[in-house]
Amino acid sequence: MSVPPAAAEAIVAAGRRLDRLGWVPATAGNISVRLDARRLAVTVSGRHKGFLAAGDVMVVDLDGVAEEPGRRSSAETLLHCGIYRRFPDAGAVLHGHSVPGTALSRLAGESLVLAGYELLKAFPGGPTHDAAVALPVVPNDQDIARMQRGLDAAWDRMSPIPPGYLIRGHGSYVWARDMDAALARMEALEFMLACELEHRRMR
Repeated sequence: MSVPPAAAEAIVAAGRRLDRLGWVPATAGNISVRLDARRLAVTVSGRHKGFLAAGDVMVVDLDGVAEEPGRRSSAETLLHCGIYRRFPDAGAVLHGHSVPGTALSRLAGESLVLAGYELLKAFPGGPTHDAAVALPVVPNDQDIARMQRGLDAAWDRMSPIPPGYLIRGHGSYVWARDMDAALARMEALEFMLACELEHRRMR
C-alpha cells in the first residue's frame, strides 16, 4: 500500500528540519508517524534525512513487517513499533544523533536527570521549570528486539514514563501525539542536553 501523502510530507519535512539543526548526520536517525492502530509510515534504510523524498517513506505493521515486499525500513524500526504498541496516544516518533545526546548518554548511568530547565514544560507533568525528568539510558545493542525488551523492563519500573529516552553512545528518541508536538519535544530535549553538556564542561 502506498504511503498517504500527508504522512510522507510530514516525515520529509521533519527530516529536513532535523538535518538543519545538525541532529541527523550522514544517514543517522529515523522518523515515523502512526497511520492507524496497526500500521506506521517510517523512513527507509540508508537515506540522508535532509534529502528525503516521498519515495523514501514506507509502510510497516507494528511487528515491523513491510507491506511492500522487498523494501527495507530503518534498522531501528522495531523501536518505533515498541513505542506505538506501548503508548496508544503516540502519533509520531523521532530519533536523532546529536553530539550532546550522544556524549551525555556515554556519561550517564541508567538514567539522565534533567531538572530546573524552563523547557521541561515540553514534557508532561511539568507546568513550570520547577520540575525534573529522568530519561532512561539503555545500552546500545545490534539486537533491536533485545533492546526493546530492555526498554519495556525499564518502562515497567517507571511511573510516569517520560516520552523520551537515550541509547548509550547513540542518540535520543522522543514521541508525541503528532509530528509538530514531537518536533517541539525534540527541540526542547536537545536544548536541555546541550545546556547540560555545557554546564558539565564549566564545572
